[in-house]
Amino acid sequence: MAEEILNEELGEEIEEIIEVAEDFEAQITEQKEKNLRLMAEFENYKKRTQKEKEAAFEYATANTVASILPILDTLELSLTQDMKDADKFREGISLVVKQFNDALGKLGITEIENVVFDPELHNAVMRDEESDAESGNIVEVFQKGYKLKDKVVRHSMVKVKG
Repeated sequence: MAEEILNEELGEEIEEIIEVAEDFEAQITEQKEKNLRLMAEFENYKKRTQKEKEAAFEYATANTVASILPILDTLELSLTQDMKDADKFREGISLVVKQFNDALGKLGITEIENVVFDPELHNAVMRDEESDAESGNIVEVFQKGYKLKDKVVRHSMVKVKG
């Protein structure tokens, strides 16, 4: 009789352990499914953001090209004109430079000021010891520099009073 009670209690404990194990297995299966869904959602997110990034780049490129095309039109038109009059030719080139500067301005590109040397903005390629300028001032600009907001697009190439 004691053996029967012991077997019965043991059987109940085994059934409880089996139930707990089945519950645990169901939880593991559910968690695996959640993880698979999460991984699939993340892959979709990566693909979607890559497509959005490519679209944004194409849009920015199209806007940039659209702002520069009028300059190309002006240059092509100038090639069809008689180039015998140097003053008119110079006036035409001045117009193209103005158009280009306007286009750069619309894109947020600004020219770097070239008064006092700043290694963050300027690239000193020569030193001038004979100039009357103050030490550290820019004496000559060989190539203009440009920036987009605070990011330097191209450093100014300058000669600095040493």
